[in-house]
Amino acid sequence: MKTEIIPFDPKYSADFKNLNLDWLNKYFRVEPHDDEVLGDPEKYIIKPGGNIFFAREGKRILGTVALMKIEDDVFELTKMAVTPQSQGKKIGQKLMVHTLEFAKEQGWKTLILYSNRKLENAIYIYKKYGFEEIPIEDNNPYGRGDIKMKLELS
Repeated sequence: MKTEIIPFDPKYSADFKNLNLDWLNKYFRVEPHDDEVLGDPEKYIIKPGGNIFFAREGKRILGTVALMKIEDDVFELTKMAVTPQSQGKKIGQKLMVHTLEFAKEQGWKTLILYSNRKLENAIYIYKKYGFEEIPIEDNNPYGRGDIKMKLELS
């Protein structure tokens, strides 16, 4: 069955939340900022001008990623998660390619992301797609964040 990348639909809000909660609980812990965003993705991501995409196979959601608006033409690539049974099948890379193409089509200038160095596979993928490490601010929005990366799109 073919994996397709689809845009946000409120009927997938629970999938967005659960995929991310599962991932956070596996590797870290859920922080207040996560609870807010995951509890109301339309308010915190969609309405301010961001986007959420899903990887779907048939009726099953396999993964998700979000683009959260930081300022005009600068977006945070965030909330990327893939079901455990779908990991290793390049679902994250399909989401990444779609997200980068979408951002370029919008004419956005910069994508940033926060991650953690222990997520070696994720860091590898980010670097593969051109993200470069930049200094991280002391008051970054994630307690777990120990690396900040940036990709110039234009």
